[in-house]
Amino acid sequence: MESLLAHLARKERARLKVSRIEVDESPQLAEKLGVEEVPTLVLIKDRRPVARLAGRVSAPQIERMLEPYLAPHEAPAAA
Repeated sequence: MESLLAHLARKERARLKVSRIEVDESPQLAEKLGVEEVPTLVLIKDRRPVARLAGRVSAPQIERMLEPYLAPHEAPAAA
């Protein structure tokens, strides 16, 4: 999942910030976010968890999860 997220972070850098949390180093944060399985992807918007995927997932699954929460791409300005 890490390489998928790195690719997604580059692709969507204007609309998304990707952070990695080490569960062993931050067990309280993992508990607060409801992480029960590793890997788990938690989408946080407005400082609240709004969606999650646990276990091995594909790029299309991640993109489908993110789609409703990402602001639309801005259209190029007309000349």
